[in-house]
Amino acid sequence: MKAPQDIILKPVITEKSMDNLQEGKYTFKVAKDANKTEIKKAVEALFGVEVAKVNTLNVKGKEKRVGRYVGKTASWKKAVVTLTENSKAIEFFEGLY
Repeated sequence: MKAPQDIILKPVITEKSMDNLQEGKYTFKVAKDANKTEIKKAVEALFGVEVAKVNTLNVKGKEKRVGRYVGKTASWKKAVVTLTENSKAIEFFEGLY
């Protein structure tokens, strides 16, 4: 089994993800091969919270141009983690909103 730090790569800080904090939903960039149960266990181990459910989606890479050169950004996996009602908040996100 992989370490929790290998599954949860970094938080996603966007306007939409900040609005979801009020509902107890936190957004993370996760490893592409991680499944929902691995993500749930990793979040609970790293932050000491109780997870109610995990929603995942694959984000396709976008095509980018610089002059006549065309490249593509990498595809990645996003997880939206919903905490239980009686769970404490994740401290990392406290000062952001």
